[in-house]
Amino acid sequence: MNEFNRNLQTTTNIQEKSQLIWNNAEVLRGLYKPHEYGEVILPMTVIKRFHDTLLPTRDKVLEVYEKIKHLEVKDGFLRNASGYSFYNTSPFTFSSLLSDPDHIEENFRAYLNGFSDNVQDILENFEFDNEIKKLTNNDKLYYIIQEFNSDKAYLGADRVSSTDMGYVFEDLVKRFSESYNEEAGAHFTSRDIIYLMTDILIAEEKDVLIDEGVVKTVYDQTMGTSQMLSSMEERLKLLDKEAEITTFGQEINPETFAIAKSDTMIRGGNPDNMRLGDTLIDDQFSGYKFDYCISNPPFGVDWKSQQKKVKEEHDLGENGRFSIGLPRKSDGQLLFTLNGISKLKETGRMAIIHNGSALFSGAAGSGESEIRRYIIENDWLDAIVQLPNDVFYNTGISTYVWVISKEKRLHRRGKVQLIDASHMYEKRRKNIGKKRVDITEECREIIVKAYGDFLNKEYVIGDKIVESKIFENESFGFNKVTIESPLKDVEGNPVLKKGKLQPDADLRDMEDIPLAEDIDLYFEREIKPFNMDAWIDKKKIKIGYEIPFTRLFYKYVAPTKTENIALNIKELEEIIVKSFESLSGQEVEIDG
Repeated sequence: MNEFNRNLQTTTNIQEKSQLIWNNAEVLRGLYKPHEYGEVILPMTVIKRFHDTLLPTRDKVLEVYEKIKHLEVKDGFLRNASGYSFYNTSPFTFSSLLSDPDHIEENFRAYLNGFSDNVQDILENFEFDNEIKKLTNNDKLYYIIQEFNSDKAYLGADRVSSTDMGYVFEDLVKRFSESYNEEAGAHFTSRDIIYLMTDILIAEEKDVLIDEGVVKTVYDQTMGTSQMLSSMEERLKLLDKEAEITTFGQEINPETFAIAKSDTMIRGGNPDNMRLGDTLIDDQFSGYKFDYCISNPPFGVDWKSQQKKVKEEHDLGENGRFSIGLPRKSDGQLLFTLNGISKLKETGRMAIIHNGSALFSGAAGSGESEIRRYIIENDWLDAIVQLPNDVFYNTGISTYVWVISKEKRLHRRGKVQLIDASHMYEKRRKNIGKKRVDITEECREIIVKAYGDFLNKEYVIGDKIVESKIFENESFGFNKVTIESPLKDVEGNPVLKKGKLQPDADLRDMEDIPLAEDIDLYFEREIKPFNMDAWIDKKKIKIGYEIPFTRLFYKYVAPTKTENIALNIKELEEIIVKSFESLSGQEVEIDG
């Protein structure tokens, strides 16, 4: 199976395959609680995926192993024989394991030990060794292997593409999370959102990529099960089937890291590019630069536990990722934005998801404001797209895709595009967690078109609408100015100290003056006519940046006229009276 086909979606019924795998958990009933099923089902799914994928080249691998097993360096020969970056030198298969039930644990462990070191690392992160012992002691190991060995449970890459397998993993993790009452969305982002992000990232360079060929690197700093990376690879290979795509990712959760690494190996990627660790305090890609960054970092999550190390890196100045500013300890999402920017090539682009607070939280001079200022004044903020509410599995709040471009196209320079796509969706027939709507292919195409056109324009399909607006960079900045009024004595005279007017702290006021405005002219026009004695304390002027997305797309709706309200009330009264009369059999008169 060639590398291109590994990534295309097949006709496999993903839901059916996932349901079948999850049904295998019936064997675990009694021994495991429902929220613990994933501790067996997820690693067994990964093992079976490896097992079935390696079956076509198994005999060749064993033949090569017999010839070179005395050599000190064997990896390269065995990888070439398997056709993948991993292999298994054990003579066992799931079928042969089942033929010797009396030695099932011993033989299964021998089978697992036959895997290459990169697979051993995956199994260690699942901590599966403990589960093998538990399954064996309770006479369950044989039966769980038997369930996974059915024809319907086949997971080889020749029949189940990487894209399909990604969906299966997503569904299994979701089921595991729901049974544990855990937020499934913490592990993955639904594909409709990911495809929107990938399509926007490559929207302006499609023609170049097709003409010149694709050689790109992609990085996800909070990769979960790595579906953003595999989707980006899938999208780029649709443009150029010979594309050379190298993916890199970091993940803090050992179990989802293990899934991500296994998925990368099946896709033919380099598993060494998948790293385990906390991106904020244990950067596994220091010094790396990438063409694309794509991620959905946690938002509304505090970073108190990482504060010490993050602060140390902040204090390094330009030698650190966080020198620009630190957000409130209650929400570290903008730290991931700074990390992503530090990883972009000079021509690199990033799509990153944030909630609404990243747009406006923090006063002028605060860490959040300084981070926004840094991005906008460097002319890196390309666009922000508001997504529909209820599009994520674990939250119904307003969310936004920030598009960062280190080198904007000429017509975009000095400007920021805001796109309100909050009404561009289709309602789902059945909710998945908090996900009640989908960004369908038709919806996605309209949003991407709005981005590509770069116009002040509305796009309408039926009752769905997308609105695009273009703004100058400077329009998001303001000077926060302190307006002072004189302190007066009991006789009403201004108090002087060393010949200077003293300010009255109780009368002190703050004014946000747009950067495009001259401060003094604004003061004379807007302040002075109402407070002749006021003055500006220019030592206290601070520059701030915020993006008031909601206000910029606000549409005035005229209030209902009084006479119309009266008519509506009268109509409601008549409906209520008729209902009462039909129930009671009595007539009722309405006054007035």
